[in-house]
Amino acid sequence: MSPRVTFAVAARVLSQLRRDHRTVAMLIVMPALLVTLMWWMFHDSPTTFDRVGGPLLAVFPSIIMFIVTSVATLRERSSGTLSRLFTMPMAKLDFLLGYALAFAVIAVVQALVVVSIALYALDLDIQGAAWQLGVVAVLDGVLGTALGLFASAFAATEFQAVQMMPAVMIPQLLLCGLLLPRDQLPDVLHAVSTVLPLSYAVDAVVGVARGNSPVGDILVVLAFIVAALGLGAATLKRRTA
Repeated sequence: MSPRVTFAVAARVLSQLRRDHRTVAMLIVMPALLVTLMWWMFHDSPTTFDRVGGPLLAVFPSIIMFIVTSVATLRERSSGTLSRLFTMPMAKLDFLLGYALAFAVIAVVQALVVVSIALYALDLDIQGAAWQLGVVAVLDGVLGTALGLFASAFAATEFQAVQMMPAVMIPQLLLCGLLLPRDQLPDVLHAVSTVLPLSYAVDAVVGVARGNSPVGDILVVLAFIVAALGLGAATLKRRTA
């Protein structure tokens, strides 16, 4: 792999996104709108929003990044663009890292918007520093990107890529601690939740909200990102089916 090629792929993806205003709006604005909707739902119970608001900053960006990335990658394959790219001296990991880097840039903007709105417009109460929450939100967006890149290898059409979302993300949504603290789950479900990346993404946000160090959970999230990109590179096909 080559850093020059990786950055070239990232620049190409960002150039495409710059012309796709609807996708950019979905990536940046939608998480903030969903968090605002949850705040509105719990307007008469601010303590409830304080409890779920932090985890939502991990869940919504991850899910939206997963959907967009998996569909975008599948579109590259089905259009033949990926096959043409691989005729050049480019490793599969260059392609995936380029995509991850491009969406990481989007994740930074996404995190700045959603964290700022949650803290300063919706009065989300956290004990930790705002920058820590921003860092975790960025990593959660990158996690969704990495999982989307990996999952797209198992889809043959864009519709199948969308179908991967409930299969991959909904179980994590149910078991990550958003609806019920993980330590209150039945033993089997708790054991399953310990091997799901979104659990640690939510734990990192909850740690910041409580004023605890999120470093341990951040390292686990980073490990899942690296593993997802590695597996994605191993399963990515060079030719369009």
